[in-house]
Parts: sequence; structure tokens; C-alpha cells
Amino acid sequence: MSTDFDDNDRGGRGGRGGPGDKDGRKGGAGGPGARKRGFSRRKVCRFCADQTLAIDYKDPQLLKYFITDRGKIIPRRISGNCAKHQRKVALAVRRSRMIALMPYTVMGD
Repeated sequence: MSTDFDDNDRGGRGGRGGPGDKDGRKGGAGGPGARKRGFSRRKVCRFCADQTLAIDYKDPQLLKYFITDRGKIIPRRISGNCAKHQRKVALAVRRSRMIALMPYTVMGD
């Protein structure tokens, strides 16, 4: 029996390069290969901004902006919704799926 690890055994760690990666580069932010982040505007919850908009499970035209082309619900860090309205949107999407107004998944090729 050999005590050497083969290439597939990573000793319980993922294959991602962290601090002390085998090529000697420093991992994490500020390293030699780090990209600079540009300034982006803070997303605003459209339901907080426009009080007339109502979240309704019977309105798939409004809810389609909050699901991906694969049928998954878009997270609030992407959509810009506040936590309160994101919960209402997720509930409305789930209810809309139950009565077949929206798809659970999209059939692919």
C-alpha cells in the first residue's frame, strides 16, 4: 500500500484554489488576478417604489419577470426586491404554478 495521494484525492478540500494554492499565487480579493468591481446602482424594490403594483398569483405577466427561462425563481439579490415583497412574489409564483398558470420547469431540447 502506498501512502501517496492520487490526483483525485484532495484531502477533504474542494478543488478550488485558496490561500496557498500550488502555483504560489495568493487567493482571494486583491490578488494578482483580481478584477476591479465597477460601481453599480443599488436596485430598488419595484413594489416599494410603486404602491399601485399588486402581487397577484393570477397575474403571470407580472410574475414572469421574477422567474428564469428555466422556470426558477430569481433570488432577491438579482431581482432587487426587498425581503417582504420577495416572499410574496415567491408565494405567488408557487400558487400560480399549482393552478398551471406558470410552468414548474421548461421542457428543453
